[in-house]
Amino acid sequence: MAEETIVAALDIGTTKIEAVVISVDETERAFVLGAGQAPADGLRRGVVVDMDKTVKSIRKAIQDAEMVTGTTIDSVTVGIAGEHIRSINSHGVVAVGRSDNEILAADVARAIEAARTVAIPVDREIIHVIPQTYSVDDQSGIKDPVGMSGVRLEVEAHIVTASITSAKNIYRALERCDLSIDHMVLESLALSRVLLKESDTENGTAVIDIGGDITNLSVFHDGAIRHTAVVSLGSRNVTNDIAIGLRTSVEQAEGMKISHGSALASRVDPEEMILVEGMAGRQAREISCNVLASIIEPRMEEILSLVARELKKAVRPDQLTGGLVLTGGGSLLPYTLELAEQMFDMPVRLGTIDGFDHVPDDLNSNRYAAGLGLALYGATHEPATQSKRGAVGGWLRKIENWISKQF
Repeated sequence: MAEETIVAALDIGTTKIEAVVISVDETERAFVLGAGQAPADGLRRGVVVDMDKTVKSIRKAIQDAEMVTGTTIDSVTVGIAGEHIRSINSHGVVAVGRSDNEILAADVARAIEAARTVAIPVDREIIHVIPQTYSVDDQSGIKDPVGMSGVRLEVEAHIVTASITSAKNIYRALERCDLSIDHMVLESLALSRVLLKESDTENGTAVIDIGGDITNLSVFHDGAIRHTAVVSLGSRNVTNDIAIGLRTSVEQAEGMKISHGSALASRVDPEEMILVEGMAGRQAREISCNVLASIIEPRMEEILSLVARELKKAVRPDQLTGGLVLTGGGSLLPYTLELAEQMFDMPVRLGTIDGFDHVPDDLNSNRYAAGLGLALYGATHEPATQSKRGAVGGWLRKIENWISKQF
């Protein structure tokens, strides 16, 4: 490794686009240098709906990060998320080819390739094939079969697919910003790099990322990712409810949510009052913070109940001894942890950033966990997608090749 390696990552969220720059020294210590961000104009629920606005937002985030850190960014590790993401679990089986029955890395690669031969719609493309566990003959639960002996190798794998159109539009936006892609990574995987320890993934932990327009769920146990899902609601729905319920602007509703909001109405002092500015010439009025919380709580309950429904599909409660980890801007609403504990009946904690030797105070929040996780991922994996500007065709295939090697 060089004396210092500079890595940039781009978190294309539903409400903001964030560029993060980190450095890794010769002892593999990671330091966050800085970040830049811009509103996610041109995107809706993780999908590009206006290319020009998306390009403008990405450029601003990159330029701000370059100014803060004094670096030049020409390639990034970029996250992919959104409603178009789907996942399934698959199974692959191959015969061991050598006469002495020793399992080689090539046999593992063939098993993973066999697992990815599943029927998917023509408008979707596989972006991740993540091995969960291997079996050799009658022995199961193997983490790494290379070097073992056997005649039959099996793999259980988690397959993540994305809409071809949605993924290519993100690539085109980066291409127009003169950015190459080092890696394209599912954001749930990036979050696990900075929020979960090895014991968390072994014992069983679910990560709930409450974003602006969507909420992502990822489930880990036995050392691997087991399930991913997307709920089409987020903290922006809470803001819209406040704006409608109190007949005020979305901007003021967001401000009230941040400064006076609560996910549990029972925890709010009914005597505490806030001022609601009138719209269209109407006079300002006072309301109780309890009224505000009474608008917020039902929507937060709905978001978490939809997550709970997805969680039941994936795992038994006794498999999540590590509990739940909340992250994303929506998780910062006061008493969200307490509401989640009531609904899931298991331990819940707020995600905290780990894996860095230094993080600036203004970035040391789970609001920035996805961007930091993407940067750390990029720092620990050699760039494998040598993307050419102006060459869109075949980029997904390149991503699949390095993914199968890295996982």
